[in-house]
Amino acid sequence: MNERLDWIQACKLEDLQEKGVIVAKGAIAVFYYEGRVHAVDNRCPHLGFPLHKGSLCEGILTCHWHHARFDICSGGTLDPWADDVPSHEVMVDNETVWVNPKPSNGGGVQSLIDRLKAGLEQNIGIVIAKAVVGLIEAGVPESEIARIGILFGTRNGPGWHSGLTILTAMARVVPKLDKAGKILALYQGLVHVARNSAGREARHLLGELPSVGVPAERLAQWYRNCIEVRDTQGAEKVLLTAVHQGSSMEQLANMMLVAATDHFYLDGGHVFDFHNKAFEAVELVGEEHTKDVLASLVPMMGRASRSEEQHQWQSPINLVKPIEQALEELAKGLPPEHTEPASEEDVLRQLLSDEPLQTISMMKNLLLGGMPPSQLAQLIALAAADRIVRFHVQNDFGDWIAVLHTFTYAHAVHQRLDQSAEPLLNRALFHGAMRIYLDRFLNVPAAARPKQLSAAPSMDTEELLPLLDQRQQVAPAAQWVCEYVNRGGSVDVLWNTLGHILLREDADFHTFQLYEASVMEYEEWNSRDDAFAVSAKETLLLACTRYLAAHAPTARELPHTARIAWRLHRGERLFEE
Repeated sequence: MNERLDWIQACKLEDLQEKGVIVAKGAIAVFYYEGRVHAVDNRCPHLGFPLHKGSLCEGILTCHWHHARFDICSGGTLDPWADDVPSHEVMVDNETVWVNPKPSNGGGVQSLIDRLKAGLEQNIGIVIAKAVVGLIEAGVPESEIARIGILFGTRNGPGWHSGLTILTAMARVVPKLDKAGKILALYQGLVHVARNSAGREARHLLGELPSVGVPAERLAQWYRNCIEVRDTQGAEKVLLTAVHQGSSMEQLANMMLVAATDHFYLDGGHVFDFHNKAFEAVELVGEEHTKDVLASLVPMMGRASRSEEQHQWQSPINLVKPIEQALEELAKGLPPEHTEPASEEDVLRQLLSDEPLQTISMMKNLLLGGMPPSQLAQLIALAAADRIVRFHVQNDFGDWIAVLHTFTYAHAVHQRLDQSAEPLLNRALFHGAMRIYLDRFLNVPAAARPKQLSAAPSMDTEELLPLLDQRQQVAPAAQWVCEYVNRGGSVDVLWNTLGHILLREDADFHTFQLYEASVMEYEEWNSRDDAFAVSAKETLLLACTRYLAAHAPTARELPHTARIAWRLHRGERLFEE
């Protein structure tokens, strides 16, 4: 026994033979069956029900709660949705049963990675959750965990989808979250990737053209031509050829995003937003996987709706022709019309006005006058966030999605223009600004911004959680956050709490988009402390809070599974005697 000093003395063999099963220290169920001693973790890996209360027949241990079945010798499950139960070595010495507290079917990091991949392939939430918990506790970087899901999602399924958007967004905000938040964020993203890929065949890339040395400019034109006629197969081959020939990420981004802005506000903004997320995903997985990630974007281009074909962009005011005329003048590089210099307040006010033609003219003159497109994009994103802050709850509930789409689109445009000098991408600025104009009636009447009150709230952000256990606490939640910030509360703590408000819900992918875009846009203003920047940061916090409050509470099944997985990992007894 010297080599087994850390083993647990479970019971006398005679007692075990008489009772059939005994629960040893450490919540290990020890069974006597068919003349042999077996030991497994007493907690069913599905939801933690005590397995010693199950039944053992023909070598199969069955949990009586959801009828998960396990091989008593190895712990392997016949029901993958339950996952394997840890099994333990046993030894009988001097009529005493000893149990090794370390599972014999456990493993290191590679084993957890394999389990995560299996969970994704089989779309099993509990397996994904347990793998994420184990990997985080083992110190594996969050980016590496997200990388596994991104590669799986882009190689399986219909192309880039909402699950990949969620996972990429959550991978970008994990620095704002505590450990529990990181687990929930990655788990939620991975589960949505698995769901979107379930039952789909693996994607097989078409392969590049045999041509060698085609100029990048010609490949870009070929790509635009294919997208224009919705020829996604031709577009994919051209894209893969560009990657194969060594085009830079900037060249690839410009090629694809120019095609994505040849038409107005494709698919309600989703196309540009998904492209932005895919390029962010390449940063996570590495450029060696560029083909898999970027090719997954092409299928959506064949079915994307084009907003200039929609009535609201044509009547009662034709927004299409003035934008096209402004873009022509920008391309010619004409000097700006003589106007008074515009402050940030002026630009924001005009973007939120009901004067679209004046807005188009202002934007054209700002760009001709030398304003960096990324700076204008930042103000457009702020105006879109203000629409959410001013969204009145008497609107149709489904209209929250309209102002959400405009904001996440504007955020994506801002992110891309921060990294590109391609003039044609400036078209996206005008598309976003006119979408803000079209959303104007959702601010009539405008919801009032919170005001400073004399009765200040507690500085404990945990108070927000029970508040949002009730439906439609939009105004109270916004008021609480406004008061908290005005009293000097920690914004980092607040972002973590808002993250938990999101991640404890069975949220749809728009809500994940909203949180990530709000965090990232806030960071863009965080280096400034002037009055306008302070107001901008408050706007972004309020937009995030109001949207989260409007969409809570939900059933909360997904986070419940993650909590079960974490408690099982920590050895907690989920069901006491």
